[in-house]
Amino acid sequence: MFGYLTADRAHLTPEEDARYHAAYCGLCRNLRGRYGQLAGMTLNYDQCFLILLLQSLYEEKESAGLSVCAAHPREKQNWWQCAFTDYAADMNILLSFHKLRDNWEDEGSLLSLTASAALRRTGEELAEVYPRQVECMRRSLQTLHRCEQENREDPDGAAGTFAEIMAEVFVVREDRWADTLRAFGAALGRSLYILDAAMDLDKDALRNSYNPFRRYYGLKDNGERFRSILRMLMGEALFYFDRLPLVTDAGILKNILCEGFWLEFDKKYGIKEMSNGIGSV
Repeated sequence: MFGYLTADRAHLTPEEDARYHAAYCGLCRNLRGRYGQLAGMTLNYDQCFLILLLQSLYEEKESAGLSVCAAHPREKQNWWQCAFTDYAADMNILLSFHKLRDNWEDEGSLLSLTASAALRRTGEELAEVYPRQVECMRRSLQTLHRCEQENREDPDGAAGTFAEIMAEVFVVREDRWADTLRAFGAALGRSLYILDAAMDLDKDALRNSYNPFRRYYGLKDNGERFRSILRMLMGEALFYFDRLPLVTDAGILKNILCEGFWLEFDKKYGIKEMSNGIGSV
């Protein structure tokens, strides 16, 4: 994912902040313990959101501890894990592997080629465990590659490819919640892709890289334009989110979607107005 699903920790309670950090530490321990130190370098808070959401929905048994780690060798850190920590770690590896391969094919990045080679065996093994998710990743990234090659200016097509990936990643079980999770994941995936395109517009324009918003480069009203699009997309995501019976960690999750999602956008575009519940207007 893109790394934008982070909490606005200034607006979490101390208890929420501690649990949020412990979930992240649990994911980090899982990645490094199962897949090595290189895998730990792919870690981001997006997968922490996935853990919190699925655990709040299904309420599986948790394990917890207080330990030192490679990142904090002197000070013990609280952590907790559940079945969805394993799943999120696996999705993190698969998404990172396919993204690195895509970077190599699109940009000829030798660093991405080297990193993807290091993850290749693990990625191939996980493909046998999660054929539904992996097939969607491959198919969607191929479609995205065509959008980039053809330099399509329609953002919906490119965003739709990531929406398909997220829809499948958020479905861990084919049960009564699968349809709602797919709809939520798709809406959130579109939001994340559009946010990333808005955030990278200047860089992509200077590098002559693909961005569906290239025609807007340099315009003064981009902040208002992109915010309007994102508010609509996040409104759809929140509609499906509210249909899930979430109790545990619901406050953290809502903080991430309504406040944390906008942190980097607000820093870049400098819009500081009142909140309407879907992020600052």
